[in-house]
Amino acid sequence: MRLTYQEMEYQANALANALIEQGLKRHDRVAILLENSIEVVVSLFAILKIGAVFSVLDHQIKSRKLKFILNDCQSRAIITDFTRFQTLVPVLGECSDLHLIVLTDINDAPTPVDDRKIMSYPQALARYPRSKPGAGTIDVDLASLIYTSGSTGEPKGVMLTHLNMVTAATSIVEYLENSPGDIILDALPLSFDYGLYQVLMAVKFGGTVILEKSFAFPYRIIDSIINNHVTGFPVVPTMVAILLRLKNLDGLNLDSLRYISSTGQALPLPHINRLRSIFPKVKIFSMYGLTECKRVSYLPPCELDRRPSSVGIAIPNTEVYLIDAQGNRISEPNVVGELVVRGSTVMRGYWNRPVENARALHPGFFPGEQVLHTGDLFKQDKDGFLYFIARRDEMFKSGGELVSPKEIEEVLCSCPGITEAAVIAVEDQILGNSIKAYVVVDEHYRTQITNNMIIEHCATRLKGSMVPKVVEFRADLPKDNNGKVQKSLLAKRNF
Repeated sequence: MRLTYQEMEYQANALANALIEQGLKRHDRVAILLENSIEVVVSLFAILKIGAVFSVLDHQIKSRKLKFILNDCQSRAIITDFTRFQTLVPVLGECSDLHLIVLTDINDAPTPVDDRKIMSYPQALARYPRSKPGAGTIDVDLASLIYTSGSTGEPKGVMLTHLNMVTAATSIVEYLENSPGDIILDALPLSFDYGLYQVLMAVKFGGTVILEKSFAFPYRIIDSIINNHVTGFPVVPTMVAILLRLKNLDGLNLDSLRYISSTGQALPLPHINRLRSIFPKVKIFSMYGLTECKRVSYLPPCELDRRPSSVGIAIPNTEVYLIDAQGNRISEPNVVGELVVRGSTVMRGYWNRPVENARALHPGFFPGEQVLHTGDLFKQDKDGFLYFIARRDEMFKSGGELVSPKEIEEVLCSCPGITEAAVIAVEDQILGNSIKAYVVVDEHYRTQITNNMIIEHCATRLKGSMVPKVVEFRADLPKDNNGKVQKSLLAKRNF
């Protein structure tokens, strides 16, 4: 299915008017539980048009977490399909604020369930006016609650205003130099802010977005890049690792691709070099961000050869700096400190989480201003370029010395044949923690590379306290739907 902007406008207006008639109003929270689809995009703009707040949820969410989120934000409605509605059914009676369920794949007038109204999405589009409703929204109103993965506890709803989201989209469009001729292929889940912003950015600059349900079939993604003359391809490092395992990519006509953007961490240098051989004309943007402020930094492609391990400089209209453990600003280069972000992209806070808000948001330069303490450790070179060191909560000590898993993972990925690596701490009676590495090896190297070779490779590049004691070969690494390696699963025995 393809939609023009005019068709999307008409559909979003019709759905918005239907939601208003069902009692939804400005500031209400509405959940969207669907796979990547046009229905997600129409729904989120319909919600915004009535001045309400949208939350796109992971379409594979389980009932317990779904119940938690719906109750946490007191969601008044949910837009989903019949298949995912089954996830809601077991907990529907425990979601007291939910009064409307919109089903995207039901045409007949559904029967109410458990005193909840059921509305047909296709009927809403067909029967309600296409005129734009007047919501009276202003830029400091909440636009979205994006729930974090909750790997260390219950998920937290990141509160983002219209100003937050428009500012972030504007800044990213500026440095990517997007124009109406750009065609973005988005295989990232729209529940992931990186995937979601591809849509928001394209609407801002008038471009085209091709939505893929996932990256599960990478050859189909390559075909789509070729057949649709894709110019922009957002990825995460794990997608690059999968992409580089594919055969017969050299020689394909991929000349339409103008840029690849990658976030999460800097790509390993071997991956960058291989990407350049496959996509010789492409600009590679290495970036860093987090949901609490969307994007923090980007590395101008012209700096990639000089600073391949950097995630760049602050995005336009954002200020960043490092602080030490006492909260003092660090002015010297190459000193590790916590990254602080200042600007209009910084979230309003976590929904109903005063303790977490006090930890993340601190007074800024001016009375009433708040800056974001990211909890991430960085260093800056003399020119102000940022280098990610580790999440503060991922650092651990081995033999009395502080260890950065990321630094070890970068060295592991520089070993010929290793496409992915993850490092965790393992309890050790002598060292306190010893280092265990999990690696994924390209099939062409599987009979050549050994445990001892990897350890020797690390020993020549890392000090002794950072050399893995154990290396385990894996066919793949466990990841969430956003492509992030789930180290908590690796740490579980017998996984």
